[in-house]
Amino acid sequence: MSVRSDLLSELRSALPDATIWGRDELAVRDPGFDGRNFGAAALVRPADVGSVSALVRFCLERGIPLVPQGGRTGLAGGAATVSGQIICDLGAMNRVEEIDRLGRVAIVQAGTPLAVLQEAAAVHGLDPGIDLASRGSCTIGGMISTNAGGIMAFRNGTMRHRLLGLEAVLPDGRVFSDLTRVLKTSAGYDLKHLFVGAEGTLGIVTRAVLRLEPLGGASATALIGTNDAASAQRVVSHLLAMPGANLRAAEIMWRDFAVAMAGMLGLDSGRLPLGSPCLLALELGAATVEEATSALEEGLSSIWEEAGILDGLVAASMEQARTIWRLREETEQIERMHSHPPSFDVSVPAAAIDGYVARITDGLLAIDKGYAPYVFGHLADGNLHISVNTDNPSPERYRAIEDVLYTGLGEIGGSFSAEHGVGIDKRSAYERYADPVKQDLARAIKACLDRKWVLNPGKIVTPV
Repeated sequence: MSVRSDLLSELRSALPDATIWGRDELAVRDPGFDGRNFGAAALVRPADVGSVSALVRFCLERGIPLVPQGGRTGLAGGAATVSGQIICDLGAMNRVEEIDRLGRVAIVQAGTPLAVLQEAAAVHGLDPGIDLASRGSCTIGGMISTNAGGIMAFRNGTMRHRLLGLEAVLPDGRVFSDLTRVLKTSAGYDLKHLFVGAEGTLGIVTRAVLRLEPLGGASATALIGTNDAASAQRVVSHLLAMPGANLRAAEIMWRDFAVAMAGMLGLDSGRLPLGSPCLLALELGAATVEEATSALEEGLSSIWEEAGILDGLVAASMEQARTIWRLREETEQIERMHSHPPSFDVSVPAAAIDGYVARITDGLLAIDKGYAPYVFGHLADGNLHISVNTDNPSPERYRAIEDVLYTGLGEIGGSFSAEHGVGIDKRSAYERYADPVKQDLARAIKACLDRKWVLNPGKIVTPV
């Protein structure tokens, strides 16, 4: 489907306060993490919820598909567009409207980057309770739409657990408003959760009410080596049970990933304990750096032998701590080592992690003797990120890799998508691995709310 040039003029007339870019302007702008994000005929940046509603009605009347976009940091093609579609960019709706210090609540517009909310909350000694490596660009609306998790999810939950209230524009242009700002409410269907993880297919999130947590204060960082994930989990369990300890992060990296990252980043691997099969990056909070460091050292010392810790380093400076977190967070280095490597995002129950990693390693070798996985992730909630050391495999090879990684996950209580969503990249896997009844219900909800399938079509579910 193509959009006529006169429709762009109509858009400007219908939405005088909105910023509107045509294809020529999109072609010279950064599309974000996914080069497919700017395939649309035009981008519209509404100024407020009324303007979003007007844009939705405009597209509905003309049968033009509309794709919501936030910070364009998605990794599953959830914001990808094609010719004939229009982008609804939430970038102008980027204000933190209120921080309620006593109620520990934030009211924030959907286009607000996470880092902006973190800074605004910190002034009041509070924090959103969620953190991602893309904090400077990912937006609150996008995080809700993918049910983002990040490194603090094991303590504070995902976006679904942070969300108290929500405002969204429905596919018919009406505004759904449930800006509840209290935790306890039992008043019928809690419909706001329909929009969490829906990737903009059921409505465009415009505002949210989020729970806040007390700001953590000072922290200490360590990198330790273990034989396996089970040993690392014993360390995490011990630190979580320590009186007065505040474990903020527990990120696991298998050796191949850590060594490759250190090489790409030019880090002095001789100063990092990279020889162990598994590396565990830990962050412990306390009132002062000295208290945090002492608690972390004491905690590791008391579990060292029992957990079978092989090696370890407690950061002696902020620079050393940053080095450890660079090792874990600057994962775009994988994209520089390989051209379009297949990347995945799964959840695995704690007791099954070691067996799962061993199984997929063998399974990938059975496809190709040169294949090996880079594995890292959020140990305490079982969210593993996996990339394969190959360049842009054929569709047949990609599906074979998917089958190795996804087969049996549902049966053991895991998920083929943990926090990146389905988008278009996991559409085929969704159809093969998601429960058929769940798919039917999702399709029925989509058809009920979006009868013309105008909002973000082709993502998650498609018409029969």
